[in-house]
Amino acid sequence: MLYISKMRSIFSHSLPTTQSSSFSFQLLPQTLIYKTTPNFLHFRKKPISSLMDSSSSSQLSTCGEVHVIVGPMFAGKTTALLRRIQKETDIGRSVAIIKSDKDTRYGLDSIVTHDGAKLPCWALPDLLSFRDKLGNEAYDKLDVIGIDEAQFFGDLYDFCCKAADHDGKTVIVAGLDGDYLRKRFGSVLDVIPLADSVTKLTARCEICGKRAFFTLRKTGETQTELIGGADVYMPVCRQHYVNGQVAIEAVKSVLELQKVQHDSYVEANLLSC
Repeated sequence: MLYISKMRSIFSHSLPTTQSSSFSFQLLPQTLIYKTTPNFLHFRKKPISSLMDSSSSSQLSTCGEVHVIVGPMFAGKTTALLRRIQKETDIGRSVAIIKSDKDTRYGLDSIVTHDGAKLPCWALPDLLSFRDKLGNEAYDKLDVIGIDEAQFFGDLYDFCCKAADHDGKTVIVAGLDGDYLRKRFGSVLDVIPLADSVTKLTARCEICGKRAFFTLRKTGETQTELIGGADVYMPVCRQHYVNGQVAIEAVKSVLELQKVQHDSYVEANLLSC
């Protein structure tokens, strides 16, 4: 009761009273405004960083970034990666590029775009071995790590977590988000929840010229990993992807029928001999 009486005393001295209310408000249309604020209602917000100890703050300040570039084949993913890497180099940051050693189309020591741009790189079977290959001292000095053809790395998610969250690196990932069947390809989609930014590129449909979101395989091979260029793949729009798949299935059926007929013919000839 003594505390309540003190509260009322504070309000009565600091706020003008009205006959309609025991509290001190200035009545405006659809608005209630305190004329003054009692001292005991004042507070000051503190930034979260001020509540952390020095070790936690230093850990936050070393976190890096993850940027993901995806799209079908011939969408310019490698070009976008190289352009970003060049910008980082121009501002004085230390960079390194990694690609899978499975991709030997343009040699092992460089990544090359479809229009001929080239930069040296590390060709590795996996990403988590990169630090050991480069050396701890050189790795610690790195600012930016580019990863091309990222769909071929099974440890992509773990590497991005460690490099960005714990080592303070900016990681730029470029790769296919889907295979020729429009299903997930490797671990590229897994790193999207980690990403600071995601860029979805498109190509131009090789048949009609519209925006192409998908990759159509022109050959009859069915394995997911089949490295090739324009001789094996083409970018297509949705309509021509569907039509192309129908055409490819028809061709496969014809080829299978021809193979059966050929085998039967050979077998018949062998029996007649």
